[in-house]
Amino acid sequence: MGKIAVIYWSAGGNTEAMAKAIARGISSENVGADVFSVSEFGSKSVNDYEKLALGCPSMGAEVLEECEFEPFLSSIEHGLAGEKVALFGSYGWGDGEWMRNWEGRMRGDGCLLFETGLIINLTPDDEGIKQCEEFGARFAKF
Repeated sequence: MGKIAVIYWSAGGNTEAMAKAIARGISSENVGADVFSVSEFGSKSVNDYEKLALGCPSMGAEVLEECEFEPFLSSIEHGLAGEKVALFGSYGWGDGEWMRNWEGRMRGDGCLLFETGLIINLTPDDEGIKQCEEFGARFAKF
């Protein structure tokens, strides 16, 4: 099995905590997981990874973060057709509309989406961290 890239954007650390827990879950299945913030991923290629887990919190009126994450996603999505992708993020309000819209966008790009995107309200507590680890372990087997 190839490595999985876990790439996220986080302002307050909630989505970062989710990313790290998802990576632990992936690693628990003896699959390599590299964790990057969007800015750390930089010029690396998504083609170097078998699967991608992408994380972004809900912003504003339930949209993806517009200054870093949205440009990053726009730059890679043309090459994601047929790729296995998991989505995750935290939110502070709303009902998850940003995730539903994001899932629809990725399906439209031809991605093979893993489950329903994982969303956690605000800071993941112990149960939330456990959900992230389990999500990562399941994604490793996808």
